[in-house]
Amino acid sequence: MAVVDAELLVEVAGPVATVVIHNPTRRNAMTPAMWRRLPGLLDQLDADPAVRAVVLTGADGTFCAGADLGDLDDLLEAGDASVAVKAEERLAAFAKPTVAAIRGACVGGGCQLAVACDLRIAADDARFGVPPARLGLVYPAPTTRRLVRLVGPSTVKHLLFTGELIDAGRALRVGLVDEVLPAAGLDARVGEVTAAVTARSRLSVTAAKEIVDGRADDDRIAWWHGQVRASGEAREGVAAANERRPPCFPWSPPTAEPGDRGATG
Repeated sequence: MAVVDAELLVEVAGPVATVVIHNPTRRNAMTPAMWRRLPGLLDQLDADPAVRAVVLTGADGTFCAGADLGDLDDLLEAGDASVAVKAEERLAAFAKPTVAAIRGACVGGGCQLAVACDLRIAADDARFGVPPARLGLVYPAPTTRRLVRLVGPSTVKHLLFTGELIDAGRALRVGLVDEVLPAAGLDARVGEVTAAVTARSRLSVTAAKEIVDGRADDDRIAWWHGQVRASGEAREGVAAANERRPPCFPWSPPTAEPGDRGATG
């Protein structure tokens, strides 16, 4: 692995980049420097045309035990403008598919990062919690709203009111994670999912992410349909299916788009 900074590691293997939260002496707690570094790292991966998906995980059998609260005064002063919220929002807005591969503790800031990913695949030893009520803190409003959209208000109230940890089985039942499997099989399953995603039409996947996330208005959706017609993407997909061969999809994101949207991904 190449060290991106002291505590975030990245490895690019084919079309998949893996970002590792690495702070093992603190159970991979996110330090302020790590929160500040994450958006820039995501910008780099977004701009890399070879990267088609990103996996976020933690080192040494733990996803992330939360935020390092050493700079508490700064945290209290920043509120919802904190570096943690900025990093979470950048992760949620990432143009390419993201998968959280979760082992062990996924608590507080760790849960914040996992929920900002598109998919969450957990080992059966994973534990989830949102503990600000234990500390007298207010969980960020953008994070809380994102969590409500994922699992509903009742589950979020339970997590926030009690600060209790829930196991992977309950996380699966309430919709906090998409799959749970034995820890020994986690990497293989994440590999299967990312291989499937990166083999599909990049146009279809990128458009679907925008639409599901509510970031595509009617004009944008019409633009996406225009991209299908202009690129020949669907014709190649249908031809490949008829000829029983893997498709070679032609579409790639334009470098700039109408309305100053910037690069798709």
